[in-house]
Amino acid sequence: MPTINKYHITAFFCAVFIVFSGAIPPSFQTPGAQASQKKSTRKIKYWKAPMDPTYIRNSPGKSPMGMDLVPVYEDEAQSGSTISIDPVTIQDMGIRTVLVKKRDLSHVIHTVGLVRYEEPLQYSINTKISGWVEKLYANQKGQKIKKGEPLLKIYSPELVSTQQEFLLALHNKKALANNSFPEIAQGARQLLAAARRRLELWDVSKQQIEALEKNQKVQKTITIYSPYSGIITRKDVSEGTYAKAGTELLAISDISRVWVNADIYESDLPWVKKGLKAIVTLPFGDSRKLYGKLTFLYPYMEAKTRTLKARMEFANPGMVLKPEMYVNVEIMTRPLHNVLTIPENAVINSGTSKTVFIALGKGKFKPRRIKTGLAGQNGLVQVRQGLMENERVVTSAQFMLDSESNLRAAVQSMLEVNNKKKNKKMKMKMPAAPKASKKENLKDLF
Repeated sequence: MPTINKYHITAFFCAVFIVFSGAIPPSFQTPGAQASQKKSTRKIKYWKAPMDPTYIRNSPGKSPMGMDLVPVYEDEAQSGSTISIDPVTIQDMGIRTVLVKKRDLSHVIHTVGLVRYEEPLQYSINTKISGWVEKLYANQKGQKIKKGEPLLKIYSPELVSTQQEFLLALHNKKALANNSFPEIAQGARQLLAAARRRLELWDVSKQQIEALEKNQKVQKTITIYSPYSGIITRKDVSEGTYAKAGTELLAISDISRVWVNADIYESDLPWVKKGLKAIVTLPFGDSRKLYGKLTFLYPYMEAKTRTLKARMEFANPGMVLKPEMYVNVEIMTRPLHNVLTIPENAVINSGTSKTVFIALGKGKFKPRRIKTGLAGQNGLVQVRQGLMENERVVTSAQFMLDSESNLRAAVQSMLEVNNKKKNKKMKMKMPAAPKASKKENLKDLF
């Protein structure tokens, strides 16, 4: 019968404890069991995407790539490149922090615009028949013209002969109206209609044709009337000039409405859309404001200025806006509602990445990469990924923190390399473990 010693008694009581308590004391747990228990008591700080550390969420889910989000525990979030600074140094460095908040982000674009003619309200005046200009009523640029006012009188031999043909056809129609042959009367009517149509195609007005039919008198000159209202912006004719058919004589522009072309920089392009409200103020101290809207974005960039032209339409009462005038323009963009924002000066932009420093409390700070969106007013910027609401970010002296973080990361890397080298040398120098004797038995241990 084997001898019972103190080791047997200890093992007995441990087995009884395990059976009745249902738990294993920490001293008897395996290292893996201890790590599992410790992990179960850790608190999850947030969840992040495995392939994109800037994509973080408050709850588990899927990343944009379709992968499950992994938890980040509080002790992990505060480890790594965390910097600890005492309160006195924090005060001396002037470190300031702000909360990450959700708010409405708005932006007003201030730029300079150039007043232009509204292209659909520009008209060209020419004649469809050649002749000599005997009288010019619109005889100076900038002159205001109303629709129906006379522009010029033109003498054309072809027009005189066509009037004579019209009168002959009119007399012929009257003479053959009661002819016994209907075909002859019909031919007379058709000849008169053709002469009338010819005059109409040469822009002879209906009133002028009716006057010719009534007075039975050929007019040497025909007056051309303005079909539009506006101002004379181009004049290429004088009295006595021989004008060929189709040659532009005058240009009329209606400036009761005008366009304003403004330069939009590339950084403001995401804010700009059709239909936005625009406000124009005059540069010479006039307090009046004119309101219009953005109607068109040109589909190309200006090579020299690297800007995009945006066209706005404005009513022009009293012709306050003069074409080719420079004006101050404000474009009221549509705000982004309920988005995460931080001050723009909290972001360290390295060109390839953007980093902020998170204030963890008790003098601890940790860098984190983020992704930003649109920049708004008051120095705020939208945060797309990397931060959560109510976290604190550093807004001043973060460049010194960044230098300290980079220095500590470099030192840590050097230490890891040295430790690897030392471990490798120790493994090479360690003697082989002694072999167990064949006579040893497990029973001899108790």
